[in-house]
Amino acid sequence: MLRHYPKTFVRHVCLAVIVGLAAGLVACGGGPKATMRLEDAISQTSASQQEAKDFNDRLLTMVGPAPQPQDYVISEGDLLQVTVFEAEELKREVRVGDRGTIILPLLGAVQVKGMTTREAAQKVENAYRAKYLQDPHVDIFVKEYQGGKITLLGALKNPGTYNYFGRQRLLDVLALGQGLSDKAGRTVQIRRTGDNPQQPTTFLIDLDEIVVAGNSELNIPIQRGDVIYVPDMGRVFVDGAVKKPGNYGVRPAMTVQEAIVEAGGFTSTADEGNIKVVRKMPEGKREVIQVSINDLRAGSAPELQVKDRDLIFVETNKLEALIYGLKLNFFTGLVGFGYTPPPQ
Repeated sequence: MLRHYPKTFVRHVCLAVIVGLAAGLVACGGGPKATMRLEDAISQTSASQQEAKDFNDRLLTMVGPAPQPQDYVISEGDLLQVTVFEAEELKREVRVGDRGTIILPLLGAVQVKGMTTREAAQKVENAYRAKYLQDPHVDIFVKEYQGGKITLLGALKNPGTYNYFGRQRLLDVLALGQGLSDKAGRTVQIRRTGDNPQQPTTFLIDLDEIVVAGNSELNIPIQRGDVIYVPDMGRVFVDGAVKKPGNYGVRPAMTVQEAIVEAGGFTSTADEGNIKVVRKMPEGKREVIQVSINDLRAGSAPELQVKDRDLIFVETNKLEALIYGLKLNFFTGLVGFGYTPPPQ
């Protein structure tokens, strides 16, 4: 038999159901658990400049021997001075042609493109020894560098364009720019034109993996024409109950609150007292820092500055979200339920 209950009784039952559902949702939790105290994170951030200096010093200690002129890789357009010590009349200044050759007395065209000056000198010696001279000694000196260039851009102490000396790797060319600046991120972009200028290739290298984790495979060889770019700022990722989740540039001394503003601010159901900052630590470890905007506004907690590659996760206040969305319709003793998602 269908029973009819007073509307006040029905309302109380419905509210009890809502509270029960919300309590269940809150108990489930939503984001990562805190693993680091805010005070410890503040202490580490205040030492970030010293950390950047230490990182740069460590990077420079891993650089190979300084390149020598005889290690330069010859390219088209270079002007070479070729000296045969046993025959002064064979000395010539020659420019490398489009096909990578130089023209020498008695020998004609000699292919030298892609060889170091040391290798090219040995090749010329062997050619003269084979037919014309008993024990020749040849020296090749680059008078004008044309094709062998690399470009260093961004957060380096001395960015610019440098002559390309072959057999160099990423850390070697970063050392040409005297290493990273204090505001440099830890990700390097290498843009390589290759054979098709219309379809360049871009490599993204995590310097932590090389310098800290010791992954030498990422210390890749650099080729002529490469553009090496170190971003002047890192990236912070903002997710959860914010209006515009995504990744944003890290400005100097940027705080967690400012990063959330960059992401459009909180949604109507954000839990402003429950924010997690996931931070990458040395040796690949990750820490989770609990932050409360409510405490910051009240002055009971210090500001936390954002670091490169931080992830900021804003939790949702599930009780507010549920109560906002539920609609109760009372009519003729019956109860109707509806749900409207909260606005962003």
